[in-house]
Amino acid sequence: MTSAIEGIIVGGAGGAVAGLTVLLVGWAAKSLQERKEKERVYSWMENNTSPKDGEAFRSTRAIASWNNLTEDRVRYICSKHPKIFLSTGSAGDMWSIHGRDISVMPQARAL
Repeated sequence: MTSAIEGIIVGGAGGAVAGLTVLLVGWAAKSLQERKEKERVYSWMENNTSPKDGEAFRSTRAIASWNNLTEDRVRYICSKHPKIFLSTGSAGDMWSIHGRDISVMPQARAL
């Protein structure tokens, strides 16, 4: 009887360790993929935008097309990256690394 209880305890502990290992490996893989995609999108933005008028922003569709990502994934990556900004101007779904478009928010200029 004692060996059966020990077997159950060992089996339960082994299962718990295996489950935690699977969770940890999955989280690490997801984080690594996200980091790689953030770097790829930011690098593309550096090479394909400039602070000049009309060249500072790129659409989600253009970023997705050039980086082989879905538009939803680009929105997620750009919204999570600390150096990529969403335009607040009249043209929606545009992203830049050169700052925010505050043309529709004159009160923001005072800040």
